[in-house]
Formats: sequence, structure tokens, C-alpha cells
Amino acid sequence: MHGAASDALYTAEIVHWVTLSVMVVVYALRIRWLRSFKAGKDRSPPGGGGRTSPKRGAYYSLANFAMPWSMESSRRGWFFYLTFGVFHLGVACGIALAFISTLSRPLLQQPVVAWTFGTFLGLAFLIGIGRMIRRLARPVMRLISTPDDYFSLFMLTVWFLIGTATQAHIAGAPQLPQEGWVIAYLYLTSFFLLYVPFSKISHYLYYPFTRWWLGKALGHRGSFPVLRG
Repeated sequence: MHGAASDALYTAEIVHWVTLSVMVVVYALRIRWLRSFKAGKDRSPPGGGGRTSPKRGAYYSLANFAMPWSMESSRRGWFFYLTFGVFHLGVACGIALAFISTLSRPLLQQPVVAWTFGTFLGLAFLIGIGRMIRRLARPVMRLISTPDDYFSLFMLTVWFLIGTATQAHIAGAPQLPQEGWVIAYLYLTSFFLLYVPFSKISHYLYYPFTRWWLGKALGHRGSFPVLRG
């Protein structure tokens, strides 16, 4: 890799790390703001007869997403829960792809890594299309959707598509252009690093805080962990 292609890739890598720094600063400020809130004292008497505690309830609440059997929506909609898991694993692979491609690209050429990343990115792309159709086709989903929902989902789906092609190129697919996919993927990832903290995608930042506070309250009242007969 020489000349203009090398310079363009180097610039894309620099932009990627600069935007990451900006995102870290924004998130640090947001977390500091979140920690400034103090949860109100629960005025209800302790429940559960000593079976549980606020801390046990908080840990249970945090792990709730990994226990589909604990939620009625997941028990009845197991396929949607499965696609939810694959979609977010695709996000994790996409993030890892962006960073590893700038730090240790040969790792992405290992067959196990290449197949894992390529499979999850490709499946996440298909799930993204399905979610877009679902959001447009169902009246209830249209009612609760905002322009940010549509834009974020559309851009994520495009990101998965370009990520799949990028991983295929790095793994050695000869029919793909040389560095164009990698550069495009890094720039799109850089866009997300700047956009996500100010969009609804940032919900994952609030998840640990809200689940912890909810779990503490329900643990205090004896409701978490759920007791099943």
C-alpha cells in the first residue's frame, strides 16, 4: 500500500481516534452528571422475609437481559430475543473491527476471527433490514418512532453492510477494492462516535444506572430476584 491510498487510510485512522477521544470526553461528562443524582430513600418497609436484599436485587436487575426466561416478552417472543442478541453481537464485532483494523490487522485475517466477525456483521445487517421493515410496517411502531429512530437504524444497517465488506476485504477477498472499504468503514465509524452520544443509541449508557436503581428498589421490597413456584 503506497501513495495516496496510504495517506487516505492514515488520515481515516487519525480521524477515528480523534472522534473516539471526543466521545470519551462527552461520556465522562454524562456519567459525572448521572452520578450527581441521588436515588430517593425507599419509604416502603423491607419485603421478602430476608430472602433478598437491595444489592441482590440490583445484581439480578443488571443481569436481567441475559435471562430471557425471567421476562414474559422474551419467553413468548424467543425469536425476537435471539435477533436482539445477534444484532448486539454484531455491534460488538463492528466496534472491534474498527479498532483492530487500526492496531493489528493481521488478527482479522485469522480464519476464526474472520468468520466470526463476518457472520455476525452479515446477520446483523439482515436483522437491521428486518427491523426497518417492522418499524415502517407496524402502526404501533410508527406511532412511537422518532426521526432519530429511523435515521439511527438506517445508518447502523449501512454500517453493518460496509463492515461485512471490510472484513471480507481484510480476510483476503480478491474481488473487493483494496483500501476503499476500510477507509469508508473508519469514516462511518467516526461519524457514529460523534453522533451516538447525542442520539437515542446512547441508551446503553443509562442502562446500568437505571437497572441498578430499579433492582435496589425491588430488592428492598422483596420482588427481585423473582421467586418462581
